[in-house]
Amino acid sequence: MSHYTKKDIIRMVQEEDVEFIRLQFTDILGDLKNVAVTTSQLEKVLDNRYMFDGAAIEGFAGAAESDLYLYPDLDTFVIFPWRPQQGKVARFMCDIYYADRTPFEADPRQILKRVIREAGEMGYTFDVGPECEFFLFQLGDNGEPTTNSSEKAGYFDVSPLDQGENARREMVMTLEDMGFEIETSQHEAAPAQHEIDFRYADALTTADRIMTFRMVVRTIARRHGLHATFMPKPREGINGSGMHINMSLSRDGKNLFAAGDGGGISETAKKFMAGVLNYAYGMSVLTNPLVNSYKRLVPGYEAPIYTGWTTRQRSPFIRVPSARGENTRIELRSPDACGNPYLILAVCLAAGLAGIREGMELPDEVTKDVAAMDEEEKKRCGVERLPRDLKESIEAMEKSTLIRTILGDVVFNAYLQKKRKEWESYCLQVSRWEIERYLDRV
Repeated sequence: MSHYTKKDIIRMVQEEDVEFIRLQFTDILGDLKNVAVTTSQLEKVLDNRYMFDGAAIEGFAGAAESDLYLYPDLDTFVIFPWRPQQGKVARFMCDIYYADRTPFEADPRQILKRVIREAGEMGYTFDVGPECEFFLFQLGDNGEPTTNSSEKAGYFDVSPLDQGENARREMVMTLEDMGFEIETSQHEAAPAQHEIDFRYADALTTADRIMTFRMVVRTIARRHGLHATFMPKPREGINGSGMHINMSLSRDGKNLFAAGDGGGISETAKKFMAGVLNYAYGMSVLTNPLVNSYKRLVPGYEAPIYTGWTTRQRSPFIRVPSARGENTRIELRSPDACGNPYLILAVCLAAGLAGIREGMELPDEVTKDVAAMDEEEKKRCGVERLPRDLKESIEAMEKSTLIRTILGDVVFNAYLQKKRKEWESYCLQVSRWEIERYLDRV
């Protein structure tokens, strides 16, 4: 990551003919927000004097004051490659502060930074690499999103079967222009489904990049006459889209999850994993935040429906990939890309640190299909059913002291209130399935 000064920013803005600057941040649900200013306001922005009304933002209204300030993170400055070459548009990711210069407690980015500081006090850097999946669908006659696609491509297919190849290539090139190191991109298992993976980084950088990634993918898709969606299960009967999260701890550049003998994983990794498994149930409403998220977490589509860990299969909650040495990591397989990455990474890190501090014991590895395990085997492997729907997930988070502590009362209560309303709204709907099943029978 670059380390820019105010002088660096002013120089780049002038040299690159930047005219507009977007000050970006997220609400508690993970929706990207921004306000655009012209470069005439650049010094005000760089002096942390740009104020906005926080009461208008989802989940922020519970704070004591509505007047909040955006502090740009100078190292996140980037010029949008798809904007005009004259009068260019750039952006900063921002932290949110009160007028008295204290951090705003409902700012998701600040929440993650707080847990990162805690890890730093224990001597750890939290490194994260996501695997983001998405669908590319056709637009309707009026430009509205649809779930239509004539594509029939599958895993690793190429054009002409892969009809999104050109759009995906431009996404990769645009992301690289914005400083990403793209490791792989490919067509995924379901028709019209794609994946782009970028190199791991520290947790804050990765969370910022996930937000940028979602914006770039949607923007470039539109330029190709397509709609990109991170919705976990937009069509029934096919694989859903997830965001597997690869995690490790390091110190002075050394991967602490690697075992000293070069094989297996370290005791630190085992305790970290035990912590994540211990709090898995309660964090589900953050890692899988939509009613639709639970349509993906069903049998038959490689998505996890039980807790547990393995080195052999791809269906359990946590997988330990075969790579060792500096590439040793654990892969959390339940999250989807619709959540707030700052909050997801904050609770994952907090859970892992709790496992280390409390010396939690890692249960036995899951070595066979969970459906074939008896109750004693499930208990020995710490296997539990993940929440089946958003309601169950909400109830699990309500009971989690750790998550309340990490998020703080304002975000914890506001987030749950929003999700309860979403579930209640869903329950009022009459689905196509109900009409087809019951209308002519009762």
